[in-house]
Amino acid sequence: MSTESTTFGGGCFWCLEAVFQQLAGIQAVISGYTGGDPANPTYEQVCSGTTNHAEVCQLEYDPSTVSFQQLLEVFFRVHDPTTLNRQGNDVGTQYRSAIFCHDELQQTVATQAIELLDNSSSWDSPIVTQVAPLGVFYPAEEYHQDYFRRNPFQGYCAAVVAPKVDKFRAAFAELLAG
Repeated sequence: MSTESTTFGGGCFWCLEAVFQQLAGIQAVISGYTGGDPANPTYEQVCSGTTNHAEVCQLEYDPSTVSFQQLLEVFFRVHDPTTLNRQGNDVGTQYRSAIFCHDELQQTVATQAIELLDNSSSWDSPIVTQVAPLGVFYPAEEYHQDYFRRNPFQGYCAAVVAPKVDKFRAAFAELLAG
């Protein structure tokens, strides 16, 4: 099986991780940071808003099962790509909407997807999602990996992540892993 990778930022990485882990064809989801300085940032540094890193999830997927286009469809439905540096109550550049592309084809497809969405009636405001080549990706601390699965009753997970997962599952039932 051949796999490909892509990296998305759409607010708190716990939300994206919880959604993408449920898709058929996803081999791995790693929460982490990219797009800023210094090297090897900590969660506390990123949360300070001073490093310009985004909280992201790097996906490894089987393109014969789930396409990059389908991943984009999920990505744009499970967060608000029209709010700059914000998702709900999470505010700061670390929560920006971003697609960190692993190759030129991803960059082209992502840019075209945004143009199509901007020209549709899907959103009332323009999409502000950053599309950029992936720089260095830093995996987040171990306690952030599989966070929702391991902490479903934690306050943020119960109030924010779980409703997002439920909405995703209803909208994309045909793409769920067995």
